[in-house]
Amino acid sequence: MSRGTEDTNRRMLRARDAMDRDYAQPLDVPALAAIAHVSPAHFTRTFRATFGETPHRYLQRRRVERAMSLLRESERSVTDICFEVGFASTGTFSRTFSAIVGRSPRAYRKEAAASRVPTCFTMAWTRPNA
Repeated sequence: MSRGTEDTNRRMLRARDAMDRDYAQPLDVPALAAIAHVSPAHFTRTFRATFGETPHRYLQRRRVERAMSLLRESERSVTDICFEVGFASTGTFSRTFSAIVGRSPRAYRKEAAASRVPTCFTMAWTRPNA
């Protein structure tokens, strides 16, 4: 692997780590590109080439993963969870959650409550695909 490729991968990992850490914050491509020290257009192209999905899709999936955990482990309302994980509207949250998981947040919570399986198994079986 060339030195340039290693440097690019490090920059993309730095931005992805920021998304993993600050997923609930309002992150946009220009802010993430600044973390990676590249232009926004170059960041989007390189991120997709490196990780196989766009930065926006990765961030949405990360937020939905956290919401899945909160829905399984807490009794908080879907609306509270929606805002806690970084979505600005409940409609967008429900639509995105359903697209990634295959069912609504309420249906997911109901199914998770019905099947009390150890969390490690639940997380492995229900991890959303890219």
